[in-house]
Amino acid sequence: MEHRTLGRSGIDVSRVILGCGNFGGVGSAPAFFGQGETREQAFAIMDAAWEAGITTFDTADAYGGGRSEAMIGDWLRGKGGAVRDRIVLTTKTFNPMDEGGDSGLAPARVRRQIAASLERLGVDRIDLYLAHDVDPETPIAETIGVFEQLRAEGTIGAYGGSNVDVSWLEEALRHGRPAWAQNSYSLLDRHDETGVLPLCAREGLGYTPFSPLAGGWLTGKYRRDEEPPAGSRMTLRPEPYLELQTDAVWNALDGLRTLAAERAMSMATLAFAWLLAQPQVTAIVVGPRRPEQLDPALEAVALRVSPTEAEAIGKLFA
Repeated sequence: MEHRTLGRSGIDVSRVILGCGNFGGVGSAPAFFGQGETREQAFAIMDAAWEAGITTFDTADAYGGGRSEAMIGDWLRGKGGAVRDRIVLTTKTFNPMDEGGDSGLAPARVRRQIAASLERLGVDRIDLYLAHDVDPETPIAETIGVFEQLRAEGTIGAYGGSNVDVSWLEEALRHGRPAWAQNSYSLLDRHDETGVLPLCAREGLGYTPFSPLAGGWLTGKYRRDEEPPAGSRMTLRPEPYLELQTDAVWNALDGLRTLAAERAMSMATLAFAWLLAQPQVTAIVVGPRRPEQLDPALEAVALRVSPTEAEAIGKLFA
C-alpha cells in the first residue's frame, strides 16, 4: 500500500483510508445509532483493511453515538502494540452524541469530547483531529486556539477541517496551522475544484475526500427508472442524493460504465482511480459495508491514470 505525507502534518497516511462511519450506526444520525455494522462485522472489515496494508482509520466521536470509536478501541486492544503502533487514527468532533445533545466547537466542549474519544479508542494521543463541520456559534479563532493547545500538549498530532469551505480554511490559517481538509469530493461532487483545492495547493495542505463513490452512485448500483436496492443509501438516507436523479447524471454514469468495461474493471475502481490521479488528493476515505468492498479501492491504487485519461473521465460529469 502506497503512503503519502498528509499536508503539513508530517504524518504519513495510507492512500486508502478506512472510513468507519457505519460501525454501530449510519454516520452521525442519532436515528440510526445502534444500526450499521455490528462489532463482529466491524472487526472483519478492520482485519481485511489491515491485511491489505491500510494503516489509517477514520472515525468521529458521534459515529454511532460513540460506538464506532469504541469498536476501533476494542479491535486495537485485541491486536496489541505491534498493530497499534502502525495505525494512524483520525477522529472528529462537532455533532451531538445523542438526540437533543449539545454540539459545536467551543473550546470547553472540544476538550470534553476529545477526552471521551481518547478513552473509547484506548489511546493517549489522537494522530489526526478534525472539526467535523462549521460551527456558526463559535468563532473559528477560538476553535483553532484549542486545537493548537491540544497539539502543543501532545494530545493530537495535527488538525484540520471537514465539511469546510474556503473562508473557514482561510480564517483557520490566520490563527494556526491546519494540516488538511476533508470534504466530499467525487466525479459527482466537484464543488471543491473552484476554491478549496486551489487553496490546499497554494498553502501546502493535504486533502482526503470522503464519499468518493457519491453514496454508491458511482458503483452502478442505481439504474435509471429502477427502484434502488434494499438497504442502500437511497433507501436509508436519500436526501443528499435526490438531486442526482437527472438525465445528465444517468448519461454520465452510462459513459463511465462504458469506459470501465473497455478497461475490464468496475465503475467503482475507475472512479477511485480518477480521484487518486488528482494532484491534490493525498488519500481517499473509503467506507465499506463488507470486507470485499475494499477491493475496488485497492485495485485503483495499483492503477496509473494519465492526466489525459483523467481529463476524459472528468468531462463525462462536467
